[in-house]
Amino acid sequence: MLKTIYKDHSAEEFDYMWSQLLQILEANIDIRLEVSEKKTSRWDASTAVLITYADGVVSQNNPSLALLEEILDKYLGGFASIIHLLPFLCSTSDGGFAVSSYEKIEKRFGSWEDLRNLSLKHIIMADLVLNHVSASHLWVQQFKTLKEPGRRYILAPLSEHDWGNVVRARNTSLFTSISTDNGQKKVWTTFGPDQIDINWREPQVLIEFLILIARYFKHGIRWLRLDAIGFIWKEPSTTCLHMKEVHLLVRSLRIIIQILKESSVLITETNVPEKENLSYLQSGDEAHLAYNFPLPPLLLESLISNKADLINYWLSSWPDLPKDTGFLNFTASHDGVGLRALEGIMDQNRLHNLLIACEKRGGLISHRRMPNGEDIPYELNISWWSAMADTGINATYLQFERFLLSQLFVMALKGVPAFYLQAVLASENDVNSFVKSGERRDLNRERFNFESLDNVLKDSQSPASKNIKALKHAMNVRSRLEAFHPEQPMMCMSNGRSDFVLICRGKDQSRVWALHNMTNKKLSFPFDELLKADKGSNCYFFDALNEVKCLDNYIESRPYAVHWLVQKK
Repeated sequence: MLKTIYKDHSAEEFDYMWSQLLQILEANIDIRLEVSEKKTSRWDASTAVLITYADGVVSQNNPSLALLEEILDKYLGGFASIIHLLPFLCSTSDGGFAVSSYEKIEKRFGSWEDLRNLSLKHIIMADLVLNHVSASHLWVQQFKTLKEPGRRYILAPLSEHDWGNVVRARNTSLFTSISTDNGQKKVWTTFGPDQIDINWREPQVLIEFLILIARYFKHGIRWLRLDAIGFIWKEPSTTCLHMKEVHLLVRSLRIIIQILKESSVLITETNVPEKENLSYLQSGDEAHLAYNFPLPPLLLESLISNKADLINYWLSSWPDLPKDTGFLNFTASHDGVGLRALEGIMDQNRLHNLLIACEKRGGLISHRRMPNGEDIPYELNISWWSAMADTGINATYLQFERFLLSQLFVMALKGVPAFYLQAVLASENDVNSFVKSGERRDLNRERFNFESLDNVLKDSQSPASKNIKALKHAMNVRSRLEAFHPEQPMMCMSNGRSDFVLICRGKDQSRVWALHNMTNKKLSFPFDELLKADKGSNCYFFDALNEVKCLDNYIESRPYAVHWLVQKK
C-alpha cells in the first residue's frame, strides 16, 4: 500500500522511509500485552466516550488535567470508560486544532505524566490533526527560510493546476500568501489562515506522525481520532476529498497501530454526506469507528419540530457493517452541528426551519464556500442544552426531558455512544466567549471554573447534577443488557410514524425494545400492536430503564419519555 501511495518517489527514498518505519516498530512494539487485552473485545455494552477539552475545567495555577481527573473521579465515575481529550498539544487557535508543536503539551494543561496518570483509570482517546499545522509551527518557519524538512512538509499549490472543484468546509480563502526568503508564496489553508496544510506526498511526513503515535501510546492513549482525514491528499481537477491515497493511508495506519498496540481503535472524522462517510467502514480494514454525522441534526430537528418521520426513515436504512466496525453515535461535540450529512436526506424547507429554530434559541450559522463562490450553511453553532430549550415563556419547559431523550437515544443505537462534557453539564450558549474570540464554535466550548463547578455539582437539584444522575443510571442499566453491545442487531420498527421512535436491539430472549416518545404530549402504546412480540401467558414486559413492571397490555408514556422494554417471566 505504501508503495502505491509514494509511487512518485525513488526506490532509495522509499527504502529509507521503510527502514525508519521498522525502527519505530522495533523500538516501540508493545511486548507487555495485558492478558485482559487479548481476551476481551474493544467494546461492550458498558463502553461509552466522554468528549472534553484538556482545559474543560480550570482553576488558577493548577494543571487542568489534574482538575479534570478530580471532577471525573468525584462526580462521573463509572459513566464513560473512554475519555476523548480534545487536542492538548501546544496550539495557537481553533481550540487546539492548530498544532504548533507535536512534542509539547500546553503548560497550563499539565505534563505527559499527568496524561499518563489519567490513562491509569480511563482509556484515553486523542486526536491526530493530520491535515495541517499552525502557522507558527517550526515546519512553516522552515518553509519560509527554505530549510529542511519544512521546505518539503508544507503544501504549496502549483499555479498551473486546476483547483476549481475543491470541496470546502469553510468560507475562507483556500490559499494564503506568506513571505519567504524566495518572495511571496501561496500555501494551502483548507481550514483557515492559521492552519497551513501538510504535504502528505512527502514520505517523511508519515514517519513524523508515527513518532507522535508511538509517543501517544507510551503515555497511555489507545484510541486515535483522525481529524479531517478526508482532506489530506490533493489532486488537481478533483474535489480533493477522500482520494484513494487517503483510504490507503488509513489502512496503513490501522495495520501499524495494531502492531504497536493490539487494543488500539482508529476513528475517522469526516463531516460529509453519509455515503462518503461510510467509505471508511465498509471495507472492514480501515476505521474501527466513524462519527455518525447525520444523527445530531436529524435528532435535533425531530425534537424541535415534534416530528420523527425523517429520523425514522433514516434509521430504517441503517447500513450493515463488517465485524469490528461501527458508528460513534453522538449529539453534541466541540464542533457545531454539521449539516453536510443531511444532503439527500432533509429537504431545504425543513432545513430552513431548523436553522430559524436554532437562531431563536441563540444559535448561529457557519458557512462553507462553493466552487462558484456562493456561501451555504455548513453547521449550526449552539450549545446542545440551549438547543433543547423551549421558545415559549418558560425556556426550561421540558428542557431536561428533551435533553435526556437525546442522550438516551444514542445509547439505544448500534455502535458506541459518545457524550460531550459541556452538554452533560447543561452548559448554555457561551456568548461571552464568542464575543471575545469572534469564533462561532466558542458558543459551545465553555470552560468551567473548578470551584464553581464543584459547587454546582454538590447541588443535587442543579440541571448538571440531574443530567449526571440520570445518565449514570442509564449507563448502569445499559451495561447489564447484552442487546446493547455495539455490534448486536438493530431494527427500526417505527418507519412511517412521526410521534415515536421504536428500536429493537439484540435477538431472541435478550432483545430490548427502546421506545422514545418524540412529542410534547402524553401517549399510550399497546404492546401487541407496537412490539409485534408474543410475550406468552407467563411473560410480561419490564421497563428496565425506569424499573417498572408493565402488567397491562399497554404503556403510558410521558412527553419525551424513554422506555427500555425487555421480556420477563
